[in-house]
Amino acid sequence: MRSTRQLSITVPNEMAEMLRNKVESGEYASESEIIRDGLRSLEMRDRALEAWLRDDVGAAYDAMKTDPSRARSVAQVRASLVAAHKSALRAG
Repeated sequence: MRSTRQLSITVPNEMAEMLRNKVESGEYASESEIIRDGLRSLEMRDRALEAWLRDDVGAAYDAMKTDPSRARSVAQVRASLVAAHKSALRAG
């Protein structure tokens, strides 16, 4: 029994050109190899997102419900991001 399944996909012309260029450059052996690599990357991203939501976001939500005084407004978060960005620009 085969461990693979053949599919037919349609991609925009720009993506088709990118696939062709990657194969022609030798970076990949085939378009199928590129698609498999992309799907593996998508799976890894999805797993990382799920772990972040479960481990970090869930814990932060629980902590916020326990102690609502920890909450920060959107304006406060934005201000701290702007300050951090300015600090990074000065340092870099």
